[in-house]
Amino acid sequence: MKITSVEIYRLSIPMEPFVIATGTMDYAQNTYIQVITDSGLIGVGECSAFPMIVGETQNTCIAVAQDFAKIWKGKDPLALAERLAELHAYIAGNATIKSAFDMALYDLAAKHAGLPLYKFLKGERREIMTDITLGIDTPEAMAAKALVLKDGGAFALKVKLGKAPQDDIARIKAIRKAVGFDIPIRIDANQGWSFDGALEALKGLEPYKIQFCEQPMRTYDDRFLVELRMQTVIPIMADESVYDQHDAERLCKADGCDYINIKFSKSSGIHEALAIQAVAAEYQIPCMIGGMLESRLALAAKVHFAYAAPNVKFFDLDTCMVGHLEDPVEGGVQYTGYHVSVSDAIGIGASIKQEFLDTCDKWVI
Repeated sequence: MKITSVEIYRLSIPMEPFVIATGTMDYAQNTYIQVITDSGLIGVGECSAFPMIVGETQNTCIAVAQDFAKIWKGKDPLALAERLAELHAYIAGNATIKSAFDMALYDLAAKHAGLPLYKFLKGERREIMTDITLGIDTPEAMAAKALVLKDGGAFALKVKLGKAPQDDIARIKAIRKAVGFDIPIRIDANQGWSFDGALEALKGLEPYKIQFCEQPMRTYDDRFLVELRMQTVIPIMADESVYDQHDAERLCKADGCDYINIKFSKSSGIHEALAIQAVAAEYQIPCMIGGMLESRLALAAKVHFAYAAPNVKFFDLDTCMVGHLEDPVEGGVQYTGYHVSVSDAIGIGASIKQEFLDTCDKWVI
């Protein structure tokens, strides 16, 4: 099998403004690719750029994607490790756009084998329930939204924080007053606090039954994670501090976290994500699968991955539920309330509707 061409699309999905500690997103800055082969099989991949987190924009993803397509043209997509190594050899970083190409290769490999991706990865179906995320707002507005979500059957709330510690404490206090203590609350500071701010916030949040706190500080403050864990009972989940298996091993060896959040946009895709969860498992550190602002296509790939990654214990697969105003996906992940699943269609089992693609900027290499 040989790659004959790659189609690259600017997949901009309008959404309600979504606020986190490091910025606001008013549309999903996604890129969609189709890797076309001489066998008639097509592999699909999607990534979601989050500039203030990963350092890539939709435009950088599209530009680098064109270079990647040129590197791969005429080559065997089933030589997966070789193809991915070529991308890493060509350019450092750029994990987000690499993840779309990684996804497309896995989609092609599973389709070639005639299997759903999770079976190709030797995974098994299991129950997955996602949390639902609240962006930063006033305590009153966040409490009101949290109550609506709880009344609508939410399994767990993931609350964005990372502003002034006392303001963040007020946000959680208001939410707990509204929803009570019988629903898990996870918090995500998105690197928004200093060490002193994190300590102040987490000590103040201890009475409010917090399941864990994601990424309390900037990655350059990782050296303080052990001390922070010693001074609070709230478990710490590393997110932006872990891009690859080497980061995972570094933090696990240092006892710097209780959990790790895996995102394809950080890990360069499925290949490295599997390695991260395996390293974490050696240290008995459970993982979560999360995301940026992906559609139900990339989310389907994440469910397949989760079926094949037994050390992934938490699921943050709500990215298309946090304000997307349009759903361009055929097939893909399915939601029954907050229960998440995929079909047994071969490969990822998803594509972008042609009528939506017809409205998108397109490049063919």
